[in-house]
Amino acid sequence: MKKNAFLVSLAVIISGCASVAVNEESLQSRTAFALGLEQGDFTISNRSDDGVRTDYTVTTNKKQVFSCYVTGVVSITGRNVSDAICSEKSSPAATAGKGKNAEKKPAGKASGCNDLLRAAGRC
Repeated sequence: MKKNAFLVSLAVIISGCASVAVNEESLQSRTAFALGLEQGDFTISNRSDDGVRTDYTVTTNKKQVFSCYVTGVVSITGRNVSDAICSEKSSPAATAGKGKNAEKKPAGKASGCNDLLRAAGRC
């Protein structure tokens, strides 16, 4: 019984939350990979650490805005940070005329559409 309590205490002491595990370098590299950008092509703002999750906003040099998050912990094996998960925020100009009956425009490769987005009717 004492051994289990010791192990639990040890795990609590050596584990860390996102504010400790997720540093600026890991946010930059994982975001760049997730969005297919170079690290200097965007800025990160509005960082919020909550438990093991870090939420933040990404603004690209082309003024695209994304909501992103990563998870991170510090454990016996070291600092572990997940891949970034990002979704583009909709702007009023981007969503204008996109109702149910709006005409769908053909989307090329440059528009950011892919087969999954087209199948979902998002392009």
